[in-house]
Amino acid sequence: MKKLLMTILGVLGMSGANADTGLDFSHVNSREKTMALVQEGKLFKILLFPSEFGGEDIPQNSVYVPAGIPEIKDQITETLIRFVEQGLIDNMQVNPEYKGNSFVPSKIKMSTSHSGKSGEFNPTIEIW
Repeated sequence: MKKLLMTILGVLGMSGANADTGLDFSHVNSREKTMALVQEGKLFKILLFPSEFGGEDIPQNSVYVPAGIPEIKDQITETLIRFVEQGLIDNMQVNPEYKGNSFVPSKIKMSTSHSGKSGEFNPTIEIW
């Protein structure tokens, strides 16, 4: 199972290594600056806990990320849906990490497990 999960992470372009994207959102340190970048089409809203699993479109569950990240998040969500359908996971936590005072997360860490089975799927989306 671990080999399968590592293969999935490789296909999705994710790893545990530090991001080397060249992006820097340290200056985006207010809601106003965040929303200005949204208006310019440079940031996009995503839900941390997916709506497919009951995540609500509320400020506490929303973050703004650069282009490409919503698609990666969607791919992971599709994988999670399959894992739930296959009975491989029944618990999930999603936690953003930030650098300094930035409103744009530098990483989104997901942790999954099953209450009655061993194994886990813990992807991290490296943003900046």
